[in-house]
Amino acid sequence: MRLEDRRLLVGAARHVDELADEPLLAGALHVAFVRSPIAHGTVKSIDVSRARAMPGVVAVLVAADLGLEREKSPFNSRVSRSVLADDRVRYVGEPVAAVVATSAALAADAVDTVDIDIDPLPAVVDPLIALDSDTVLYPELDGNVAYGSVAAGLPDFTGDGFFSDCDVVVHGTFVNQRVAPCPLEVRGSAAAWHGGRLHQWISTQHAHGVRNQLASMHGLDTAAVHVITPDVGGGFGSKITAYPEELALGAIARVVAAPVTWRETRSESMLALGQGRAQIQNVAVGARRDGRVLAYRLDIVQDCGAFADIGTILARGTRNMSSGVYDIPRIEARVRSVLTNTTPIVAYRGAGRPEATAAIERAMDLVARELGLDPVEVRRRNLIAPFHEPHRTAIGAEYDVGDYAGALDRVLAAANYDDLRREQRERRERGDDVLLGVGVSVYVEITSGGTTHEDARITVHPDGSATVATGTSPHGQGHHTAWAMIASDRTGIPLERISLVWGDTDVVTEGLGTYGSRSLQLGGSAVQHTADRLVDIAREHAARLLEANVDDVVCDPTSGTFHVRGTPSVHVGWADVARSSDATIGIESENRFTSGGPTFPFGAHVAVVEVNCRTGAVRHRAHYACDDAGTIINPLLLTGQVHGGIAQGTAQALLEEVIYDADGTPKTMNLVDYAFITASEMPRITTVKMETPTPRNPLGAKGIGESGTIGSTPAVQSAVIDALSHLDVRHIDMPLTPERVWTAIAATRPEA
Repeated sequence: MRLEDRRLLVGAARHVDELADEPLLAGALHVAFVRSPIAHGTVKSIDVSRARAMPGVVAVLVAADLGLEREKSPFNSRVSRSVLADDRVRYVGEPVAAVVATSAALAADAVDTVDIDIDPLPAVVDPLIALDSDTVLYPELDGNVAYGSVAAGLPDFTGDGFFSDCDVVVHGTFVNQRVAPCPLEVRGSAAAWHGGRLHQWISTQHAHGVRNQLASMHGLDTAAVHVITPDVGGGFGSKITAYPEELALGAIARVVAAPVTWRETRSESMLALGQGRAQIQNVAVGARRDGRVLAYRLDIVQDCGAFADIGTILARGTRNMSSGVYDIPRIEARVRSVLTNTTPIVAYRGAGRPEATAAIERAMDLVARELGLDPVEVRRRNLIAPFHEPHRTAIGAEYDVGDYAGALDRVLAAANYDDLRREQRERRERGDDVLLGVGVSVYVEITSGGTTHEDARITVHPDGSATVATGTSPHGQGHHTAWAMIASDRTGIPLERISLVWGDTDVVTEGLGTYGSRSLQLGGSAVQHTADRLVDIAREHAARLLEANVDDVVCDPTSGTFHVRGTPSVHVGWADVARSSDATIGIESENRFTSGGPTFPFGAHVAVVEVNCRTGAVRHRAHYACDDAGTIINPLLLTGQVHGGIAQGTAQALLEEVIYDADGTPKTMNLVDYAFITASEMPRITTVKMETPTPRNPLGAKGIGESGTIGSTPAVQSAVIDALSHLDVRHIDMPLTPERVWTAIAATRPEA
């Protein structure tokens, strides 16, 4: 049971598009943005005269009209941009002007009449070319490298003795392609000024972070900014921060002296919503002939897109997790994050960790192939042994607890691995056109790597109901259900009598939002901690009502009552306790939980695919997933996260890719051109239970929101390549489309 589902399913949810009854937005005007049609150029002039003359158009604004400071990148102080491009455009879809009209349709019509005179500059789209290109996106930089070593070119993996004790050294270049997050709900926001404060509604994963951004942009104290997050229809990392359009709305509302609202179209979302992945990985791995890996080198070129957003540092996370689950004595990793004339890269489900797993898992497959060993056997010979004290890898990551062999054993048993290999051999021996492939991945990831605390408040009202206020921000994860379960477990208040509030910076004073699979381990622990404190407060009130010593009063969480120890027949309930408080709201407790550090969920996946050799078509037949997220609070929520993760992992492996032409023009601008996964492409999924609690929070919980994607993507990719391994196919880059698979097969059969 998910407590939030009925409200969402019957249309009682309230998204940014459903704020018609909000008093502060009465008479709101509609905003649409004029966007750059080219990827790179100098803005010479913007002619808005025709648009301003159109009926229903209230204003057409450019950067100079807003009076806002440039937005500086938090990841490279020399990179900055205007929220509306004023001097240079750097990607197709960058906002250049804002049209304000009495309806969304009129604003959209007026956008088409704005003439932008842009002097084109060469566009650089390929990050490898951008490394040492004469075309530089930001003159303030020496080149296009926004983070990492500025050395150009690919590394020399052959010298210096790094692999001197290895019997074999294998090399590979892998592309972790650019993908679009495609949340069901595209971006939207509304802004109004009232009482000297900016009130802004926004579809975001991090209301308090957006509040701070808005305050900085408008030169206000944070107390003068009120951010409200209504229901959010998906984010996947792309809605953690505010974008230029959302940062501009407050200034637009001030100029036109009216509240304003904005909603992007799906095509705009495909142009301007931050995208994910976009890594080129060069690997070299050295091993003994028995399959023991001794040395691993990884060179990462991360495409940042046209702004130094969080994509700038994602590859740092890839580097930190480069060892994966393997006990590799020597590891070196180099990172370079490169600016290109494409949509900026942001966090996307896993954010650097899936890329690390993809690289090391492909490396293990290459070692197995080179040595003629089963891929599972190579993994077994290199897994870190089970541990319950922190384990430090050669690259410096400190894992909390792990039993990687246990996860691998469980998932192989569930998949009947030996039977799958037998079926594979039989198909090959018969000369079947449809071949079977089996892919295995073992992974570890870091969750809540950048934050260590979260806040919660619980209020018990005079009628005995309770409200949990959380600093996390749900957008599909089931926080209402999980937080109510935790609070109910400690207090005995029935689940259905516990409500949840989030994302309103006037109601929830502090919070760090939802990203990086941090919510349960920090937000859930904060709820548990606060519930325990609330019980202590309530015991004091109950002691007065029962005329007893507080030390003798206990809370019975099975009934939600308080009684003197040993005499449960005489008791008072939460409503009695709340009414006894001097406060009219009842009783309340607000606390912050601080963890002992990040956690490291792990697991193993087996993907089973069928590949048609005549057409290159791939069918993902079955998928087996063992994802260890520590203590499981709600199995339904965990399974839902795993299923969703496998869907996105399968989509990246087989279908999805954002494509630009040489001039930086995107070719995948809607869900017709972009191969978004549907139910018909999904496999049969079997989840395998495993719980290894972490000591780093009282729940023993680790993150689960991204694990399914991290484990499934390399498993599916490996399965397709495995199906063709007897044809001497060693690697195919994602997405493994029918065309790419057919081309790989054809290359092994020149006579055909």
